[in-house]
Amino acid sequence: MSQESAPETPSAGCGIADVAIEPECSPVIEGPGLRRPADYWAALRAARRVTEVIQARQIRADVAFDRWLPEELRDRSLEYWTPLPVLARVADWLRETQARTVVDIGSGAGKFCVAAALLTSCRFIGLEQRASLVDMARALATLFDVADRVTFLTGDFGALPTPQADAYYLYNPFGEYDFDSDRYAELGVPFNDETLKRDLFAMSYLLAQAPAGTLVITYNGFGGPLPRSYEQIAVDVRFPCVLRLWRKRGWGVGSAGVRTA
Repeated sequence: MSQESAPETPSAGCGIADVAIEPECSPVIEGPGLRRPADYWAALRAARRVTEVIQARQIRADVAFDRWLPEELRDRSLEYWTPLPVLARVADWLRETQARTVVDIGSGAGKFCVAAALLTSCRFIGLEQRASLVDMARALATLFDVADRVTFLTGDFGALPTPQADAYYLYNPFGEYDFDSDRYAELGVPFNDETLKRDLFAMSYLLAQAPAGTLVITYNGFGGPLPRSYEQIAVDVRFPCVLRLWRKRGWGVGSAGVRTA
């Protein structure tokens, strides 16, 4: 979870001005520890407005989306969740490579999967070991009407069967979260040198066993090297962290048709 991004200040107000919703107005649908807004249908209409902002790739899209997160998660968005300009670039690569299924390892509050589903026709699966974050992610998928293409699974990576996919997304998936919140801290979820070593081994094994042509997208890496069978086919250095696209080499697998920056 990178901490290199510069913060962006939300505008004040409560409503849909600037296509953003203040936290007190922001809805979260059913789920343990989650709340329902007083005006549910107005919230859905506002969510559709935010969808338009994301799809238009407007500069305030990050602020508009993050307003739907509880304060404890919104405050950590710049450190832990993929910025929407980065996500838009990933969406371009997914279209150019004709990927159809994407697995996000360490999907957190679901921002990547939900927003990427608004920008592509791909199916997304998020893997996350913190149940409270999975609840939040599922609520967002329902709110933004992408739950038919976005699924979130709870469990430890390596212990939980990882679905096969055309592409895997890795943004510091094995880093430790630091929430100033009892609701999301989940102290029972272990993080230490042993769990990190286990997760890195499981990730390397998964990628080594993946078929030729498998794509991997890394934003700030994942804590270890990719297997040598993967070649970098695109890179974008315009963001706070480096965004890279990799493809597993194999018979008949080429790297044409991917734009880089």
